Amino acid sequence: MFDSLSVKLDRAFKTLKGQGQITEINIASTIKEIRRALVDADVNYKVAKDVTDKIREEALGRDVLISVSPGQLLTKIVSEELTTLMGETNVPISLEGNPNIILISGLQGSGKTTFTGKLANLMKKQGRTVLLAACDIYRPAAIDQLKVLGEQIGVEVYAEPENKDAVKIAKNAIKFAKDNGKKTLIIDTAGRLAVDEQMMNEISDLKEAVNPAETLFVVDSMTGQDAVNTAATFNERLNFDGVVLTKLDGDTRGGAALSIRKEVEKPIKYISTGEKMDAIDLFHPDRMASRILGMGDVVSLVERAQQNYDEEEARRINKKIRKNQFGFDDFLAQMEQMKKMGSMKDLLGMIPGMGKAIKDIDIDDDSLKPIEAIIKSMTPKERTQPEVLNGTRKQRIAKGSGTSIQEVNQLLKQFEQMRKMMKMMNKSGGKRALANMLGGIK
Repeated sequence: MFDSLSVKLDRAFKTLKGQGQITEINIASTIKEIRRALVDADVNYKVAKDVTDKIREEALGRDVLISVSPGQLLTKIVSEELTTLMGETNVPISLEGNPNIILISGLQGSGKTTFTGKLANLMKKQGRTVLLAACDIYRPAAIDQLKVLGEQIGVEVYAEPENKDAVKIAKNAIKFAKDNGKKTLIIDTAGRLAVDEQMMNEISDLKEAVNPAETLFVVDSMTGQDAVNTAATFNERLNFDGVVLTKLDGDTRGGAALSIRKEVEKPIKYISTGEKMDAIDLFHPDRMASRILGMGDVVSLVERAQQNYDEEEARRINKKIRKNQFGFDDFLAQMEQMKKMGSMKDLLGMIPGMGKAIKDIDIDDDSLKPIEAIIKSMTPKERTQPEVLNGTRKQRIAKGSGTSIQEVNQLLKQFEQMRKMMKMMNKSGGKRALANMLGGIK
């Protein structure tokens, strides 16, 4: 996420390295580099100039402490200004109404339907009963796509395949939601172009007819400044309540995230980082600024873990570790828990310092599949007692999993090292530390 921007900003800060203090002379080139980095990230030039002028003003107005280098101070100031630029705090969506109605709008191909499923999944986890309404009457298979997502997350979908009136479908969905005790109704609409007057009239009529508590505009963050311009056009017609940035896991330059709040004057409420139904986060400007500057986002990482955390499973695993009975079945279960948290590269990017370390490394989520295949090719006894794995068994496992003997041996070696580490943690205070680690996420 924002790899290119992060690298360029880091390079800009290094121009102050070795300087004893911030002066008009030595900060000029740094500010110029920061502005160039923002413009290269597709941030509107005027916005980039305004924010760098503020950074320069703040930097010259602050004293550099002995324990803090000018580069560190500038990093802090840039973080503060980026946070302000993106809206300072998270703005939650409105949950008013019975049912609470959320209208999803956006361009064709922006990821509206996938986001609709993700939002429904998130709300279901929060204890709300949710109904999805399929009001995309134009795109072939749009209803089927929503139904597949609904089935995947266990949320009902209201659809009228033969009806070509989106307003009537939405009104009928509201009645269905009331009759069936659904607290939240999320309406998925057709993608449209801002220049298509007929389609824009339809979404305006739809909003007026259902009177949603929340209207969200979904935008593909990879379109950069074009996304900001489109959002402004849509806002003139819809006066939406908030923005959703999708595809932030792609090769995005970050301009939309940095510019849209200032130019449209509407908050970013959610970000989406992949196809998985759990790949959705509330947008926190301060955390995003931290990630852009390569400082990680531990808070979001912990929250992601909390959403997918199974306390009973953690207790069971902890008990097995104490008895030195942790086996491959348990390892497989832990891998499944991790996969639910989202893309591996995205998760690693939330760890301070890791973003820069992995920026040029392609971390494929399918990289865990060979490990899963090896474990699933083992017999129940082999999974619980890896020590019985001799040469013949290893050959069978390699053949069954489509891997090599070397890969099987490597996994066994790594697994044994992990078991030893767990055993050590359970000695002399390590047990308490592990228990705290596992029990602290509630």
